[in-house]
Amino acid sequence: MGRAEGKTVIVTGAARGMGRAIGHRLVEEGANVIFADMNAEGANEAAAAAAEVGPGQATGMPVDVRNREQTKALVDEAVSKWGRLDVMFNNAGVNKPEKFLETTEENWQFIMDVNALGVMLGMQEAIKQMLKQDKVNGIRGKIINTGSIVGRDGMDPNVAPYSVSKFGVFALTQMGAREFSGEGITVNSFAPGVVATELWEVLDGQLVDLGIGEKKGDPMRMFSENILMGRVATPDDITGTTTFLASSESDYMTGQTLMIDGGMVLD
Repeated sequence: MGRAEGKTVIVTGAARGMGRAIGHRLVEEGANVIFADMNAEGANEAAAAAAEVGPGQATGMPVDVRNREQTKALVDEAVSKWGRLDVMFNNAGVNKPEKFLETTEENWQFIMDVNALGVMLGMQEAIKQMLKQDKVNGIRGKIINTGSIVGRDGMDPNVAPYSVSKFGVFALTQMGAREFSGEGITVNSFAPGVVATELWEVLDGQLVDLGIGEKKGDPMRMFSENILMGRVATPDDITGTTTFLASSESDYMTGQTLMIDGGMVLD
């Protein structure tokens, strides 16, 4: 029996990278998962690949996490297909580096809308549904938010909006835990460090354009120098922790952020 057997799960930002890996691992562990993403084709492809290995079911669905109606429709679809919503992964996120003094209002608002407002809307619509559900072993549902090490340490002034948005994710996690844990809804987050995904490949090139390093690959190498484990993470390095957070093994945990960064930030 898988660690997520029979659970209904939504993962946003699931067309690629960490979101795809999180959803894929949960399907392998027996969960029924909606792979949600603005990239509808990518979401459907990721879901189809996961469904092939099972044993859980998987489907893709387009969503703009900045849009409440679309987010509500996403939750409604999960309930329509599988009867309830057990776990909501608010994972969708964006980043666009700019030097601190050149950060524009447009870039600030775009990143904050996706990374912070999107998490709040996802939490709200998921929790509204979870409050309608019966408890299973004392739990109505779980909210899991994707943070970042730069939400714990403002280490790079070239990603100020992103860093602020991820600080906000941790605040939303704590406030959600205080408000709803008594209702049987837990709210936790996790904070990756440098993860080898398509997003980091794009960021690497953008940082070179800002003068961080001389050639592609330099920024990732520079950011990775302080990783105690001696290497960058892969998406599969993240999924053990995310599966734990989605499973009943984390039922007595709420309001926490788990660092999955190979030892870059030490509390």
